Amino acid sequence: MANAADLVVSADFGTSGVKVGVVDRGMNILASQTETYPLHLPAPGYAEQNPEDWWAALCRAVLSLSGKVENLPERTAALSFCGQMAGVICANAEGKPLRPCLIWLDKRSAETTRKLVGGGLTIRGYNPIKMAQWLYLANGAPSLTGMDPPGKMLWIRENEAEVWGQTHKLLDPKDWLVHRATEQFVTTPDSANLTWMMDSRNRRQCWSERLCNLVGIPSTLLPEIVDGTAIAGGLTEKSADELGLPAGTPVLAGSGDVFASALGSRAVADGALHICVGTSCWIGGFFPSRRLNVTDVYATISAAAESRPLLIASQETAGACINWIRHVVDDDAGSVPNRLNDMIDLALECQDGSPPMFLPWMTGERVPADESRLRGGFLGLSLTDTRQTMIRGVLEGIALNTRWAFQSVYRQKGVDRSVPISLVGGVFASRSWCQLLSDCLQVPMTVQSQPQLAGVRGAAMVAATGLGWAESPWSVVDIDAGQKADLIEPDERRAAYFDARFDEFLHAYRRVLPWFRKADFPVVLPKGPKKAPDSGGQNHD
Repeated sequence: MANAADLVVSADFGTSGVKVGVVDRGMNILASQTETYPLHLPAPGYAEQNPEDWWAALCRAVLSLSGKVENLPERTAALSFCGQMAGVICANAEGKPLRPCLIWLDKRSAETTRKLVGGGLTIRGYNPIKMAQWLYLANGAPSLTGMDPPGKMLWIRENEAEVWGQTHKLLDPKDWLVHRATEQFVTTPDSANLTWMMDSRNRRQCWSERLCNLVGIPSTLLPEIVDGTAIAGGLTEKSADELGLPAGTPVLAGSGDVFASALGSRAVADGALHICVGTSCWIGGFFPSRRLNVTDVYATISAAAESRPLLIASQETAGACINWIRHVVDDDAGSVPNRLNDMIDLALECQDGSPPMFLPWMTGERVPADESRLRGGFLGLSLTDTRQTMIRGVLEGIALNTRWAFQSVYRQKGVDRSVPISLVGGVFASRSWCQLLSDCLQVPMTVQSQPQLAGVRGAAMVAATGLGWAESPWSVVDIDAGQKADLIEPDERRAAYFDARFDEFLHAYRRVLPWFRKADFPVVLPKGPKKAPDSGGQNHD
C-alpha cells in the first residue's frame, strides 16, 4: 500500500487552460489532466479572463484525477500552483475579483505606460531619471507595450474609479488562486519583480516605497512577498469541498510559469538556457548575479525561490500563431488530440523552396523590439501557395523571431555554450518542429520528456522543497535527472538557408516598422454590451 501523503497535485495555469498533474516524490507524473477556459478579447488590444473560470477548471481537473489515481485525497501532501504572469486582478477584502483579470496579453495601457515612464527628455521613450531609479532598484522598467502590471493598474485607476475604490489587493493570477484556496494574500519575488515596484537587489526582495511612489501605487494594495517554497496556508473548508481534497491540505505560495518551466527544463545550472514555446515564447536561464540588456529589452528577474536571478527574454506570440493558423486552415482542427503535431509534421515534410515569410507579431513584440504597434502578416504570398506552405511559413517565422532574441541572449556574459538548449512547451512534442528550431538557431538542443508538462513538474519541485522532501528546488532536479531527454543536433546543410532567411526577416522588420507605427492600430472600446469571443483551441502554455 502506498504511503499516506506521498503525492503533490501540481497545476500550471496557462492562457487557454490549466494542466494539472499528480506527481510522486521521485518527480514522476503519474497522471495529468488538461481543462480549458475562455480568453475574452472584447476590443483590439484587450485580453481578459474570469479568475473563477481558472478555479472551476482546476476543480474539474482534480476531480477527474481522483478517478485516475487511487486514494488521491488521502495521498495528497500539498497543492502547488504556477501560472501566467503580469496580470492584474482587483480583489476586495474577501478576495472576490471586482472585474475580469487584465492578463499579460492585454495592451490597452500602452499609452498610459508611455506617460508613466516618459516625460521631459526621453531616451527610447524613457525619462533617464526615472529609468535610473528602476534599473538600480528593480533591474528593469515597465515595458512600453503596456504588458506589465503598473500600466494596467493605472489604467483601471483612471478609467474604472468604482472598481479602484473597492480594491483591497492587486494580485497576479497565481496569487489570486492561492487566496482562493487558502484566503491568504501573498505573492512571490518573481511576480513582485514584474510589477517593477520591488527592490530586487541582493538579499532585499521587498516592496520599494520609492518605486511605489514613482508608479503611484500605494504599497498597502500589494500582497506580502514570501518565498515560493513557503506554505501559504491550508485549504479552506469551501475550497477543499470543491476540489474533493481534505481541508487543511498545505498550499504552496508557488511561482510564475517562467520559474516553474525553468525548473521543469532541468537547465538550472548557472548559464544553462532553456526555450519555452507556449502561447508566447521565452528564452530563460539562471545566473549568479543580475543581468540587464537595455537595448534588446530583457533582464534577469528574481526567481520565486531564493530570489536567484533568472534571465527572461520574452516574445509575445508563438504557439498562439500556430493555433491561429491551425484554425484558419482547418475548421475541424480541434477534433483529434494529436492533430496539432500531425499538422506540423505534414507541413515540414517538404523542405524544398521557401515558404512565404511570416511575421509573428500578432499582438506586438517585446524582445528585442519593445513595440506594441507591430503586427503580423505574410510577405510574398502567391497563387501557388497552399495550406502546407502557409503553415510552414508560420513555423519558420516563429523560429526566425526566436533566433532574433536568441542571438543576443547567447552572447550574454556567463552563458554556458557547452550544453544543449533545453526545450519545453506543448509544441515540442513534434520532433520535426524541434529539428527546425535547432537548424534555424544552429545549436544542439534537448527535448525533455513530456515537454508540455514542464511547468507541472517545476511546480511540484517547488512543493517538494516546501514539504521538506528536498533541500532546494535545485536538488529536486537531481532527483529528476534520470528522466529521458532526446538530443537534437542542427543540420549544418540548412545553415545557409536560415542565414539568408534571417537576413530577409530583419530586412522585413526594418521596412514594415515605420508603416505599423504610422498606422498605430487604435484600441477602440466596444459600443454597448458585447459577448467576448472564446479563444478556442488547444492550450500551448
